[in-house]
Amino acid sequence: MIAVTGIVATMPYIALQLVGIGAVMRTMGIPGEWPLIIAFVILAAYTYQSGLRAPALIAFVKDTLIYIVVLVAVIYIPIKLGGFGDIFGAADKKFAASPAPTDGTLLADPQVLGYSTLAFGSALALFLYPHSITGLLATRSRDTIRRNMAALPAYSFVLGLLALLGLMAIAAGVTPLTGANGKPDVNTVVPLLFDKMFPDWFAGVAFAAIGIGALVPAAIMSIAAANLFTRNIYKEYLKRDATPAQEARVSRLTSLVVKAGAIVVILVLDPQFSIDLQLIGGVIIVQTLPAVAIGLYTRALHAWGLIAGWAVGMIAGFYMLYDTPNAVTGRAHFGGAQYALSNFGIDTKTTVYTGIIALALNLIVAIVVSLFVRGRTLEDRTSPDDYEVEAGEPGVRDLPATPDETAVPAGQR
Repeated sequence: MIAVTGIVATMPYIALQLVGIGAVMRTMGIPGEWPLIIAFVILAAYTYQSGLRAPALIAFVKDTLIYIVVLVAVIYIPIKLGGFGDIFGAADKKFAASPAPTDGTLLADPQVLGYSTLAFGSALALFLYPHSITGLLATRSRDTIRRNMAALPAYSFVLGLLALLGLMAIAAGVTPLTGANGKPDVNTVVPLLFDKMFPDWFAGVAFAAIGIGALVPAAIMSIAAANLFTRNIYKEYLKRDATPAQEARVSRLTSLVVKAGAIVVILVLDPQFSIDLQLIGGVIIVQTLPAVAIGLYTRALHAWGLIAGWAVGMIAGFYMLYDTPNAVTGRAHFGGAQYALSNFGIDTKTTVYTGIIALALNLIVAIVVSLFVRGRTLEDRTSPDDYEVEAGEPGVRDLPATPDETAVPAGQR
């Protein structure tokens, strides 16, 4: 259950990275669907042959390029545009002329709860993604993890500065390119801003930062999803005696299937903003919170309760995503990850992050079912008989000796 959820949730997240790579190529003049096809081929070749080693080796280059490009952008571009006062002024003027009441440099009142629940839900989902665990397990030592976690706030702050680039694009008069579907591709705005404001040589550096910045996480995500299938589904249920070579081969093939699934997500959902792909993935992966995260601290929730809660959360989450329209693009379904409370009969324009609503239903059902099951014969706790078994009885095996025990005579252990 957890493995399948992780695989499905990772696909739209990988799709986000492919859209980013494709936007750079479209800005460089590659037309039609070719940017998406090329991005898929590059990612597939990148991970199929080299596995985790390639993104691990190039991750330092990725972070360095992103730091340099973002810091230069938030200093150099405002100087050319007359300062942040002019940038925010141009954005305010554009939003004032917009027919959408929620457009503005500040959140409208109905958006406050939606944004805060989005931030909270995204934080819960962040470390539930399978690639987070893959990154941790691939580190050299605990010290490496500590250093990365210490630098994470600074890295996140730099990424937060990226939000200013959209306002700079407004002030610079950037017009998005037309996508393969004949509609404006807003994902090309930032590459076009770099192309317009930077010298040619540094625009190339900026394009490389976007491309590598998408390639590295997409590679780790696809590897993590492939590992989930290989170790938790293939080896557990399909071929228990699989050799390491067989596992590696299945993982490679699964990583290709996951990337192909990401392409399908892009083509089917066709979101207005690529970030919606990540938010949809968050709605899915956060439904594993009760089983994965809460389960680390308490066994109060029964396995059947966790499964029932997960099922309700997933069904509710997908339904709310399907039931969300997008007035800008005209899409009737999958228009975003914010669900209007008016759908529950409440007279308000306030929205809430879909993942939080689904998670609340998940937890309620998990608790209720656990309380019901605890009073029945189905039980997953240790029974008193488990403390009375003796060596040699069925189901009991000797544990391997630890290094410290090997020096102690067997009769004294």
